[in-house]
Amino acid sequence: MSDTVISDVMREVRMPDRTASGSTSAAEFAERYGLDRSGARPSILSYLGQLWTRRHFIRAFATAKTLSLYTTARLGQVWQVLTPLLNVAVYYLIFGVLFNTRRGTPNFIAFLVIGVFVFTYTQRAVLVGSKAISDNLGLIRALHFPRASLPLALTLVELQQLGISMGVLAVIVLATGESVTLNWLLVVPALALQTLFNVGFSLAVARFGARVTDVSQLLPFLFRTWLYLSGVFYEIKKFTTNAPDWVAFLMKVNPAAVYIEVVRDALLATHTAVPHAWLLATAWALLACVVGFVYFWQAEEKYGRG
Repeated sequence: MSDTVISDVMREVRMPDRTASGSTSAAEFAERYGLDRSGARPSILSYLGQLWTRRHFIRAFATAKTLSLYTTARLGQVWQVLTPLLNVAVYYLIFGVLFNTRRGTPNFIAFLVIGVFVFTYTQRAVLVGSKAISDNLGLIRALHFPRASLPLALTLVELQQLGISMGVLAVIVLATGESVTLNWLLVVPALALQTLFNVGFSLAVARFGARVTDVSQLLPFLFRTWLYLSGVFYEIKKFTTNAPDWVAFLMKVNPAAVYIEVVRDALLATHTAVPHAWLLATAWALLACVVGFVYFWQAEEKYGRG
C-alpha cells in the first residue's frame, strides 16, 4: 500500500460520521482501500500457500519441541524407545504367553514389536494433536500464522521420534532371524502414508480439542480399545476365521491394523498382509488428510478466541 493511499485511509478514518445519505459502510470502506478483515479465514488454496511459506517455522517449532522432550528425565529421549519396549514385554507376557496368541505366528517377537511401534506412532501423534490448540493459546493470540502449523509440527515431532524407534526396531527384527531384503524399502512409503493419516487425524482432533479440552482425557481409553482391535498381538486373518463377515471386514479395514500390516509385510518374510492392504493404506491416508484438513480449516477464525 503506497504512502498516498495510507494518508487517504488515515484522513477518512479521522473524519466524523457522515449523514445517512452520504454515509460509507465499513464494507465499502474496506473494499475501496483493499482492506481485509483481521483474522479472516483464507481460501483453501491460499491457506495451503501460507502453510508452505511457514514451513521453516513448522520445522523449527518441531525441532524445539523434540529437544525439550524428556529434559527432566535422566534417561532423556531413551524413554521414547524404552516405553514401547516395556509395553512389548507386558503384551508378550499377557497375550503371547498367558493367552498364547503367539501360537502359529512365525517370529512372534518381531511381529509384536512392529505392531506396538507402528500403533504407538499414530497414538502419540493424535494425542498430542488433540492439545495442539489448547496448549498453545499464548502463541496463537500473540502471532498471526496458519493454525494448522501446530498440529503439523507436533506430528513432525512424532515422526522424528519414530526415526529413532525404527532404528531400534530394525535391530530387533534382525536379531530375531530376519534378513534385509528389498522389501524393507517399502517401509518408507508405508510410514509416509501413515504420516498423512496421522496429520489428518491430528487436525480433526485438534479442532475438536480446541472446543472440548476434556477430549485429551478420553482419547487414551479410546486408543486402548482401538489397540485391542488392531491385531497388535494377534494375526487378524486367524482371529477372524470363524467370526461373522462384518466383524472380519471391519477389523481388516481398520486403519491402524492396515498400517501395521503393510509394515509387517515389508519387514517380515513370513508375513503376508491382508488383501488390498496397500490400497486401503492409501485410501485411508488420502481420506483422513483431506477431511481432517478441511474440517480444521473451516474453524480457522475461531482458534484462540474462545
